[in-house]
Amino acid sequence: MKVVSLLCGSAVGAAVLSLALTARAAEYPTPKEGDATIKDFTFHTGEVLPEMRLHYTTVGDPNGEPVVVVHGTTGSASSMLTPGFAGELFGPGQPLDAAKYYIIIPDVLGHGKSSKPSDGLRTKFPRYNYDDMVEAQYRLLKEHLGLNHVRVIIGNSMGGMHAWIWGVKHPAYMDALVPMASQPSEMASRNWMMRRLLVETIRRDPAYANGEYLVQPPSVRVANVFFALGTSGGTLALQRHAPTGDLADKLVDARLAAPFAADANDYVYQWESSRAYNCSPGLEKIEAAVLAINAADDERNPPETGIMEREIKRVKNARLYVIPASDETMGHGTTGYAKFYKRQLQDFLQAAPKKAM
Repeated sequence: MKVVSLLCGSAVGAAVLSLALTARAAEYPTPKEGDATIKDFTFHTGEVLPEMRLHYTTVGDPNGEPVVVVHGTTGSASSMLTPGFAGELFGPGQPLDAAKYYIIIPDVLGHGKSSKPSDGLRTKFPRYNYDDMVEAQYRLLKEHLGLNHVRVIIGNSMGGMHAWIWGVKHPAYMDALVPMASQPSEMASRNWMMRRLLVETIRRDPAYANGEYLVQPPSVRVANVFFALGTSGGTLALQRHAPTGDLADKLVDARLAAPFAADANDYVYQWESSRAYNCSPGLEKIEAAVLAINAADDERNPPETGIMEREIKRVKNARLYVIPASDETMGHGTTGYAKFYKRQLQDFLQAAPKKAM
C-alpha cells in the first residue's frame, strides 16, 4: 500500500463556483446513446420489476478494451462528459484514449434516462440500494453488451462506492478499479447524517404530500443547495471566493437561482439508496489492481479519520493517491477534474496486469 500526495498544477479559478472548466477540452469521438431492457429484475427487497430500462452512453469503437465509467448521485452519463473529466481523459494519448478503449457510461438505476420513480410509479417504485444498482450495471454489460470482462471500472463519488462493490461482488470481472471520492467503509457519520437530513427536509415539507405532489416541492431546491455547500466545494476555495458576508450571500443567491429540474421522489430515492452501503467486510475478495483517488479536503470522506489508510491495507494490490487541499481544489468535487490525477491514472493503467481470459 502506498499513499502519495498529488500536487495541483494549474488554477481552477472561477470554475470552483460555476462548475465549468475554462481549459479547452481534448477532442474525442462523438458519444453514442443506447437503451437496454432488463427483464424481471429482482431487488434486494424481493420486489420484481418486469422490465427495467437502463440507458447508457458509449465513446469509442466497440472493438476497443472495455472501460466502465460510473457517475455520482443525481448525475447521469452526461455529467461525466465534461471538459474537466472526459476532456482530460478520453482524447488522443490521454489515460482513457477512446481510440484504444471502448468507454461505457451507464445512467445508473434511478438516474438519468434509466428507470426511476418519476416514470410513473412514484413511491411504488421498488426501493433500490447500491447493490441493486451495481447488479443492474452487471446485467447491462454482460447480457446486453455481451462483455465477459472489462479492463477498468472507474467511478466518482457514488460511482466510487459502486466501484468498491464491483470489486467485492464480481472480483474477476475487471483488471483494475479506480474508486474516487469514496471509501469502502460503512455509510455513517457526517456523510450519512447530511444525506438523512436532506431527505427529511423534503419528506417533512407539506408540499411533498407523501410523494403524491402535483408540483415539485420548493424544499428540494433549498435542500440541494444546502447539502452541496455543506459537503462539497472545498473550505479554502469557498473562503477564497466568498470571504465576506455579501459575497457569501451572492453565492447562495446564485445557487438558488440556478436551473434545477430534479424530481423530488427521484431525489429522495437517489440519496436514500446509500443507506446500507458497506464494502469493508469483503475487501479481501478484491482481485483487481486498485488505485483509490481522494482529495485531502473532501468533506464527505475526510482523510483525518484514517479510514482509507486502514482499509486499503486489506486490499491485495492497492494504492491510495490523495490530492492535497488548496484554494484551487473543490473538496468532494475535486475528483471531477481529472487534471489533478491524470498522470497517476495513466501510470497505473500501464502497470496494471491483464487477467488471462
